[in-house]
Amino acid sequence: MTTIAKSNFDFLNQLRKNNNRDWFNAHKEDYLKQHENTIAFANSLLHELKKHDAIETASGKKSLFRIYRDVRFSKDKSPYKTHWAGGFKRATKLLRGGYYFHIESGNSMVGGGFWAPNKEDLQRIREDIAADATNLRTIINSKSFKETFGSLAGEQLKTCPKGFDKSNSAVDLLRYQQFIIIKKFTDKEVLSENFVQLLNDTFKKMRPFLDYMSESVTTDANGVLIV
Repeated sequence: MTTIAKSNFDFLNQLRKNNNRDWFNAHKEDYLKQHENTIAFANSLLHELKKHDAIETASGKKSLFRIYRDVRFSKDKSPYKTHWAGGFKRATKLLRGGYYFHIESGNSMVGGGFWAPNKEDLQRIREDIAADATNLRTIINSKSFKETFGSLAGEQLKTCPKGFDKSNSAVDLLRYQQFIIIKKFTDKEVLSENFVQLLNDTFKKMRPFLDYMSESVTTDANGVLIV
């Protein structure tokens, strides 16, 4: 399994201090070296992930997001991201959600779930929760979930969404617009030899949540497939 090299963190930290095109172009060889290290790491992670889930993403390289920032609508015109990030999409229409990783000194993490569900998926999730939130609460209140992820994350409405009963006992869950779970890692963990395994184990622990949400958006109230 490929590990994240310390030189990778060193490059990102220097980029943070010198976030301009002249510096980046002068250190292009170092960028390419660290990029290859990250690709190899992502390949190792994908290899392990495919052992227990169906993944659509073809390779570690395909999973990575570009380091170049889109500054068109941003006040911050820094041209480069100072982290590596990537995502793995689950395969088929029945397996929804995805896995995300973010590598940055002092701010490394993995995430999973539904970052921007479309209108139809969000409606189905909320209908399922409104009808009976028992299964979802069992998952997010489990010892494994709490010890690993703490609590459900994501943007929320301030009030109950339109069309749902504000007296519903699951109104706290209905207010979510995103359904995300996150776990952070220390720099020591990121640079360790078993970091791929740590991430893969974390992804495994996401599965009950991802599978529950997948069922919500692919079946109707009677459990009949709608995709």
